[in-house]
Amino acid sequence: MAQFFKAKPNKSKQLSAKLSLDITQLDHLGAGMAQYQGKVVFVAGALPNEQVTVQLTEQKKSYAKAKLIKIDQASAARREPLCPHYVQCGGCDLQHLDVDAQREFKQQALTELMTKLGNNTLEQNIIAPAITGDAWHYRRRARLAAVFDKKTNHLQLGFRQSASSNIVSVTQCNVLAKPLSDLITPFAVNLNQLKSKASLGHLELSLAENGLFAVLRVTKVLPASDIRWLTEFAAKHQICLLTQDNDSQLTQLHPKVDEAVAKVTLPYYSLTTSGDSEQPLRCEFTPGNFVQVNGEINHAMVQQAITWLDPQKDERVLDLFCGVGNFSLPLALSASKVIGVEGVPEMVQQAKDNATLNHLDNLSFHHADLSADLTHEKWLGKIDKLLLDPARTGAFESLQWLKKMRPKKVVYVSCNPASLARDSKVLIEQGYQLRQLGMVDMFPQTHHIEAMALFELNVE
Repeated sequence: MAQFFKAKPNKSKQLSAKLSLDITQLDHLGAGMAQYQGKVVFVAGALPNEQVTVQLTEQKKSYAKAKLIKIDQASAARREPLCPHYVQCGGCDLQHLDVDAQREFKQQALTELMTKLGNNTLEQNIIAPAITGDAWHYRRRARLAAVFDKKTNHLQLGFRQSASSNIVSVTQCNVLAKPLSDLITPFAVNLNQLKSKASLGHLELSLAENGLFAVLRVTKVLPASDIRWLTEFAAKHQICLLTQDNDSQLTQLHPKVDEAVAKVTLPYYSLTTSGDSEQPLRCEFTPGNFVQVNGEINHAMVQQAITWLDPQKDERVLDLFCGVGNFSLPLALSASKVIGVEGVPEMVQQAKDNATLNHLDNLSFHHADLSADLTHEKWLGKIDKLLLDPARTGAFESLQWLKKMRPKKVVYVSCNPASLARDSKVLIEQGYQLRQLGMVDMFPQTHHIEAMALFELNVE
């Protein structure tokens, strides 16, 4: 008789009997932590000082994960989530925690990671006041997935489900700017009237200083009837509506573009400075380009970065991972020369356009892979000040060129405290000292932590 291989059940994924645990603290991702049989147990949704009933869902050698079944004794900091989609949606995972307690948790997580992973000694005078703002309706941009179900002939519009690729259809979003949140349901109804609804990808909504913008990803050419329907919808809701095809080509449906100009309207936001010049700067961005989604926090963050760097009229400043010029533009108002470097070619071009738009001739932008060998890059050389604003992976590779750049000050803007802590070790090994460290609450109601750090070169 033939014998066939039969996989053994994965014991690490089997559910346990129900357990009662005491939550002692939060990990840096916002999950509750408890002790059970010598292991640390992570419980998403649980808070410190709570007694909870759980089931273990995954067991490893030194830790386990558990599913929250019931809260037997609630924390005084627990709050009823405001969003009706909170349980399913994978976005705002700390709505159950009071916002002041959220910020205390983020500040503590930041200092612990910088101490443990970065080997930093954090005196109290190093810790800067946190940058905080509105806890709700702060996002000026969001991308909603559009998924067509052949069985129901219905298009879902929403966000990814927690720990899943499935879509949660949403009717509102309480962290999205109110004018954008109010568009979700009308858009969902409107898109379901289209003949080509099976050919839609995602919907990107933005609130800019020049109005409401919506970009609809399309995989096929829209029929004339769908274009008329969308144009009427955009006119009714006063939206600048564009489509984006498979080649990332943008077509503006409303308002109609002058054929002689043939250029789509781009959203923009203003950057004001508190330096010698009060000149407001206009920063345009194109769909798909990265921009900071929290306008209020971004404004305060840019101001703090400039204050900490303190660029002078005779100094050269290098801005690595510069994007469309969020920091470079205002820095150019104070410094002699600002050099911005970015890895995405389209964003480099947009940054150049923004420099021209603002009549800044002491600003240059360059395209480079900042994780690669920079030996032959013409822009790489002695500078006075350095600003870093990398992605979550950090700036480890770029910091290998510190000896050649030798800036007096480095401001590091981070969206991942773990990579900031790791990179701070490189800076310290190269003769820099951590002078300021501040938490930036860019994403209230979530566990995400942004931070800003100032390092100064020891002159001894």
